[in-house]
Amino acid sequence: MTQNKPINIICMKWGDKYGADYVNRLYAMVQRNLSYPFRFVCFTENKDGIHPDVDIRPLPSLGLPDNIPERGWLKLATFQQPLDDLTGTALFLDLDVVIVGSIDEFFDYDAEFALCFDEKKKSQSIGNSSVYRFEIGKHAEVLEFFLENFEYVKKQHRNEQAYLSCQMNAKQALKFWPKEWTPSFKYHCVPMFPLNFFKSTFIPEGAKIILFHGKPEPYEAEKGISGKWYRYFRPVTWISKYWKV
Repeated sequence: MTQNKPINIICMKWGDKYGADYVNRLYAMVQRNLSYPFRFVCFTENKDGIHPDVDIRPLPSLGLPDNIPERGWLKLATFQQPLDDLTGTALFLDLDVVIVGSIDEFFDYDAEFALCFDEKKKSQSIGNSSVYRFEIGKHAEVLEFFLENFEYVKKQHRNEQAYLSCQMNAKQALKFWPKEWTPSFKYHCVPMFPLNFFKSTFIPEGAKIILFHGKPEPYEAEKGISGKWYRYFRPVTWISKYWKV
């Protein structure tokens, strides 16, 4: 990467699904695993309990109806131009990821836009947006089209990451992180059935950020709560080593 570009780590917290502790853990994990100088920004409507070193910015509004299902659409607000006073390169991180290795390479990786590979959607070229990198202000038309055509977009795409993948693919800007960097906890860290009843969970080789999409959340995985009987696993002792302030 170009070293004179500002580096931003961005997260969003809205509603009551995640508390300030998620932001604080994420900030601490980034501090431990990123060697470049960075600015950590949290867009939120409630800053109570968030670490004072986290740069709090107002949660953007997309003016969407209140009665629609939660599909992560608000994350598209990161493509606003301007995006508050942010400039340079941004790495967006979901609040429920667990960082287990250096994330320097996410900024060194040669890509205009990059996000996580999703094996469940590989035939559709749809990625997982738990971790994505972009240049601030460069893809404003992605948000503009969404705002002007929300009903159409909602019918065509189940969620924000499907829409985002489609738009970036059309621009020939879409690129996936190396698969081993961002494994899914439930798909890659839990041994396959029926071995999951006998073997412990593990961190796959080459993993940098583990994704906790859907169920379980990290705190549930620590207790061995999976949400699915066939995805049973023992309490995960290694999460507390990384997911901490």
